[in-house]
Amino acid sequence: MSTRSCPCGLPEPYERCCGRYHSGAAAAPTAEALMRSRYCAFVQQDAAYLLRTWHPRTRPASLDLDGRMRWTGLEILDTTDGSAFHSVGTVTFRASYRGGSLHERSRFERVDGAWVYVDGDFLE
Repeated sequence: MSTRSCPCGLPEPYERCCGRYHSGAAAAPTAEALMRSRYCAFVQQDAAYLLRTWHPRTRPASLDLDGRMRWTGLEILDTTDGSAFHSVGTVTFRASYRGGSLHERSRFERVDGAWVYVDGDFLE
């Protein structure tokens, strides 16, 4: 994966894009960057990262990811707030997988300075 673009859809290689967030070398600077890195974590089956970046108020005790799920692409449709100047933000996206897609508006908050996923609404 080192010479291909990141699964999140940006042209950077995984290691310089979402991989640095997954490894803990950097923190996602925006809600959108966190959304992209969480999508990539689903692609990579990285449940530890998903749990680490989930708001403590809404985080499940554990995740059981389906190893047969094949994610095929991410499209960011809209963002509201979620920059370095905000404490909350939303990201509306469509995540495609083999056989369908997931359309969601996700809510993010900062906890101790770091962006975390709170919850989301599924859209038609």
